[in-house]
This record gives sequence, structure tokens and C-alpha cells, in this order.
Amino acid sequence: MRHLTALLATLGSVLLLAGCGLGTAGGFVPTGELAGPIADTERLDGAEVAVGSKNFSEQLLLGKIAVILLRSAGADVTDLTNIPGSASARQAQLEGQVDLEWEYTGTAWISYLGHPQGIPDEDKQYQAVRDEDRKRNDLVWLPPAPMNNTYGFATTQETAKKLGVSTLSDIAKLPVAERTFCVESEFANRNDGLEPMLETYGMPIEKEVPRANLKTLDTGAIYAATADGDCNFGEIFTTDGRIKALDLAVLEDDKRFFPAYNVSVVVREEKLDENPQIEKLFAPVTEKLTDETLIELNAQIDVDGREPADVAFDWLKKEGFVR
Repeated sequence: MRHLTALLATLGSVLLLAGCGLGTAGGFVPTGELAGPIADTERLDGAEVAVGSKNFSEQLLLGKIAVILLRSAGADVTDLTNIPGSASARQAQLEGQVDLEWEYTGTAWISYLGHPQGIPDEDKQYQAVRDEDRKRNDLVWLPPAPMNNTYGFATTQETAKKLGVSTLSDIAKLPVAERTFCVESEFANRNDGLEPMLETYGMPIEKEVPRANLKTLDTGAIYAATADGDCNFGEIFTTDGRIKALDLAVLEDDKRFFPAYNVSVVVREEKLDENPQIEKLFAPVTEKLTDETLIELNAQIDVDGREPADVAFDWLKKEGFVR
């Protein structure tokens, strides 16, 4: 928390400069006028809302979407996006320094609320998190997006066609020599990771998947290694932009092993009580956030090098939410 306090103090200093036209703590963010399905949302003039996010591309994108929407609705927004790490972002909201941020159901259930296992069913996972977090922490989870940024496995389009695989169950039908995997070290040791996944799909480690068939790599290296054919199946995050950039095929988790990580807007109950129109403002936008959409938008940031705020604003314009 000492580091978080120092970070927020620094951001506060930058925010003082924002009034002089130098942008916010999170950098310059364009603002528009509400349009389309949210055009008639009750204005938030005079409302003060601090928006946070973690410091990776998808979170920065989502944070900027929130900043743009709230400012376009007239709110006075403090941009505290780009907080380093989940724990720091969560603590900032628990302490009231952040009013609103996007969070993942599985992350909250396992990492914040302390449950050992996630719930694969997306609706049940959302409901469980929603109910417990409000009761324990006065945090309100708005309805989740369709996108589910969970673990998965991908292969090249060529390999998928050659081996005839489209689901994780299909891997068990392959010769042992073809069951080769690239994974990161954390995933190899998680209770929702490699070995339990292989057990679920009838391929216990060593018996059906020799350890010689496994390569442990850094997260970023897995995508390239899979694309280059160093292994047939690489561990991925299902909304990562590199899936599109490298034309990878994501295998269906047909036994629903992996926990659900749908993203939702999470608002402090006190702030939402003061400004209930926030829920109506975000609802149609959240509904548009599918896996395919996030893969495309994340690729614009991670592959094309665009600024998250620009990607967010262009997408909101394209979808008719702002003009």
C-alpha cells in the first residue's frame, strides 16, 4: 500500500496539471457527445467519478471506454487508469480512491474473495461474485459482458486442419507424439492449470502426455512458438490480440474446465446510489464486448501500437455510442 499511496499521490499532482490542458493522469482522452442507444441517458453533470484500471492493454482499453462515456455524459472524471497490478487496483477501490473499474469475475472470486476454485458456468460465477462482493464490500457488479478472458489453448489454422481438432477433447484422440504443449510456468502449477486440465480431458500427465512433450516459456513467447510450430498447442488468453495477428485457432473448452473470467463494471455502492444512471449508461456498451471484439481491439494496441484511448474512442464512435 505504501507504493500505491505514492502512485496515487503522483497521479494527484498530475491531475492538478490537467486543469491547465495537459491531459489527465492517464494521458489525454478524447471526449464526445452521447449518441444512439445511450443518447437519452440522464446527464451526470456535477457527478465526480474516479475511474481506475490495471496496467495491461485490455484493462487500459476498458478504463478509457469508461472515462469517455462518463465524461461524455457530463461527469467530472478523475482518470486513475494504469494502476500497477490487480491487488493495488482492488485496494484503491476498497478504500474509495477509485469509484468505478472493470473487473473479471474469476479474478474476484479466486484472488479477492479467497475461493480455491472458480465456477466454470459464466452466469453462476457472476451471480456468486455479485452477491458476495456486495455483501462483504459494498461493491456493485453491473451485468457482465459476453467476453470471457480465460485460459485456453490455440493452434495454427494449418495444424487444426491437419489434425482435425477444434475442441480440447479432440486432443485426446491424437497420437501421443502429437500432444505437445507450450505453457507458462504459473499455468503449469495452478489448481486450474495444466495438469488438472489434462486429467479432465482424459490425458493425465506422464501417462498420456509425457513431460518431454511440454515446453515452459514466458507468456509472450508462447504465441510465437505456437505459430512457429514449436508445439502443437499453446496456452493463451482467449481475448489476446495476438490470436488474430498470428491467425491462431482457439480450441473449444467443451468440458468447461476453465473458470469464467467475464468482465463487469464494478461500482462502489455509495457512488451508484448517488448516480443510478451509470447502470443505464454502461449496459448497451457492455453487451457489445464479445471475445471477437476484444481480440480485434487488443490487437490494435498490442500489434499495431495504437493508444488505448484512441482505440476506445474510435470503437465507441463506430458502434454509435458517441459522436
